[in-house]
Amino acid sequence: MKNYILTAENVQVSFDGFMALDIDHFHLEENELRVVIGPNGAGKTTFMDILCGKTKASRGTITVDGKNITKMSERRISDLGIGRKFQTPSVFTSLTVYDNMYLAIKTRKTVFNTLFAKQNRAITEKIEYIASRTGLENELHRIAGSLSHGQKQWLEIAIVLLQEPRILLIDEPAAGMTDAETEKTGEMLKELSANHSIIVIEHDMEFVRQIARTVTVLAEGKRLVEGPMDVVQNDERVIERYLGKRNKGQKTSIQPTSFATA
Repeated sequence: MKNYILTAENVQVSFDGFMALDIDHFHLEENELRVVIGPNGAGKTTFMDILCGKTKASRGTITVDGKNITKMSERRISDLGIGRKFQTPSVFTSLTVYDNMYLAIKTRKTVFNTLFAKQNRAITEKIEYIASRTGLENELHRIAGSLSHGQKQWLEIAIVLLQEPRILLIDEPAAGMTDAETEKTGEMLKELSANHSIIVIEHDMEFVRQIARTVTVLAEGKRLVEGPMDVVQNDERVIERYLGKRNKGQKTSIQPTSFATA
């Protein structure tokens, strides 16, 4: 029997009678890297919102390690080990990379005391270790506002990692990145999946090809198809949904731009 760290069963979200999400089931294994794709309005963001508690499901059950989190607060869900990185980086641009990361470490201190208290070696070593995993080891003393867009995305990932999550929810990490940054981000996420379960929402299909092990396709709030990328891109339902019905005998598949422009 597979070891699922997260499950969602018969989950629905409706807003004023509009069914925004209707997921029959979704299972995430320990240390799995899952990519969720689909056009705008497919329900991707709503799905991430219910997993972190920002939005509450109208019905259904979501569990983490067998614990029902469906009605839990965002704070309690975070304490259970779900961390989320949103699409737009939200870092303290006037502080250094180090200080941004220092603020993220679990502590009972106030922000003021955290910034100005004597910093012990264990904390510094932890920050340096996470910085090395996110490509920021040489940027710790730079002001965060001077980082490139890609580096700010990595800092946001580092901040989430410092909160010691077991499950990472990452929203469009490759958006706005250079090709080199995108490739480096993909390698980073694959390495992080050795210690974390990860769900990535993404539109860049080349990036999806780089990192995808299993792909879940959402359409109109429902789970349309799920499987390896090479299977998904050749699935009749996906092709018809994104490209329109093809002629009998015609061979085709989903190309990198097909999802991005949908």
